[in-house]
Parts: sequence; structure tokens; C-alpha cells
Amino acid sequence: MNIIRTPDERFENLPEFNYRQHYITINGLRIHYIDEGKGDVVLCLHGEPTYSYLYRKMIGPITNANFRFISFDFVGFGRSDKYTLVDDYTYEMHYGTLSNFVDELNLDNITLVVQDWGGLIGLPYAANNPEKIANLVIMNTGLPSGRSKPNDAFLQWREFVENNPNLPIGIVIELGLANRDKISPEVLKAYEAPFPNEKYKAGARAWPLLVPISPDNPVANIMLDAREKLKTWSKPALVMFSDKDPITRGADKFFRKLIPTAADNPEIVISDAGHFLQEEKGVEIAKHIIKFLG
Repeated sequence: MNIIRTPDERFENLPEFNYRQHYITINGLRIHYIDEGKGDVVLCLHGEPTYSYLYRKMIGPITNANFRFISFDFVGFGRSDKYTLVDDYTYEMHYGTLSNFVDELNLDNITLVVQDWGGLIGLPYAANNPEKIANLVIMNTGLPSGRSKPNDAFLQWREFVENNPNLPIGIVIELGLANRDKISPEVLKAYEAPFPNEKYKAGARAWPLLVPISPDNPVANIMLDAREKLKTWSKPALVMFSDKDPITRGADKFFRKLIPTAADNPEIVISDAGHFLQEEKGVEIAKHIIKFLG
């Protein structure tokens, strides 16, 4: 397997992201993470094609409320090491990275915050390791089983990825926002920082192709198993989707029906936000999480 690492200078002077960098080695790969504050752990998992930078607006409010904020970059993203071949990215590899990360840092009593692929990895992990998880916060994600046809927005996104190996990361971020005119060129450049050229983008190209769109996909059974286990989830769960995400629209109702404890919390909708709701409404989201944990 060919492994590469984004040069550090690509990450110099990132807007609003002046935090200490931490690294851990998992299965021979260097994994980057942010670890700020003290207290019970709030572990935030990013998705496609972002990295821990996506959560930067939430770090201050969460640590100021006496929680420990942690977010790591999945393999292929952010400052973490990257494979150069799409086929080297598997569901099992990503799941194993999360599992080993939690074990290596000896984390427990975790509030797990998931969005996009963070949910496809994180929710099965929570379902399989409930003793590690104290609370769930679920945002703009799903547990696709391949039993029903994906919506047109996702199929168009998948086709776009297949036809554009040099995935334009900045454009992808812009398209995932409700208010594209409010994001600065410097912030878009920060999202593009991990990907100097096409060979660094194999991980970003791989994730959409791993989403099960037919029942014979092996990942589909993992999603079904997670669904069954979450039907009996007894710990607090907060479902919080945005109102302008065409990819995950409607999945908030799915999770509120699936997870018994979701009904114990308000039906929060983050208004005027797109797929990357942390980018547009990070402070508001952090306040909802703090109130939920309070």
C-alpha cells in the first residue's frame, strides 16, 4: 500500500484553528487529532470530504462548558496519513481506526457526535460498544441498508465523484452550504489544504462509493445490524438535522423513530443550514449539545 502525508506547510495559518496538534499511530498510519479541555469527552466525527477543521466553531463553547473536546481526522483526510489507491479504503479500515483510537486514548463515558460518514462509522460502533458511549448526537447522516433506492441528490453526488477523480474539494464544500456567499476564500482553502493534488484524494473519492446502494453490498448488513441494536438503545440521544440538506433530508424522522430515547429530547432543526451544518451553525449546535448534556 502506498501511503503519503500532506506536507505540514499546507496547514499553516488556518483560519480559527490555532489548536495544538496531536498524533497517534494506528495500524502503521499516523492519525491526527484535536484534544482540548478537560471533563467528560465529547468525541466529534467528521465525514466527506472534511476533517476536524469542520468542528472548529464548536471547540470553544464545548471546552468552556467544562467538557473535553476531541476530533480526529479519518485516514485519507486532514493531517492523517493517506492511501493513494481508492481500493485501499474499506469500511473495516475506517471502523478499526475509530475503535483503536478510542482504545488507545482510553476513552469512556463518551458523548459521540456524528455527521455524514461519521454516522455510518460511529453509530455502528456505538451500537456494538454501548459501554463506551454515554450519549449520542446525530446530525445529517444515515444508516443506508441498500434496501431502498437512494435519493437523486446522492446518486448525482456519487456519479460526480466517479467522473471527477481530481475532486474539487472547495466546490464540494460550497455546494454543501445553504449560504455559499458567506464562506471566505481562506476557509475554502483550509478545506482544500489536505489535498495538494489528485493522488491525495483517494479517500475522499472512496467514501461515496462505499455507501451501500444495493442489499448485496457487505456494508449494508453492518448498517442493518446497527439499526437492530439501536432499536433498544437506552441512553440519551439527540437528533439534530439541518433544514437545507438534500442528501440526508428526512433521515431525522428515521432516527427519531428508530432510537427510543430520541423522543425524550426536543425535535431540533438547525435552520438555514446545508449539509455541513457545523460550518454554518457551529456555535448554535454547540449550545444545543451543552444544553442536552446539562
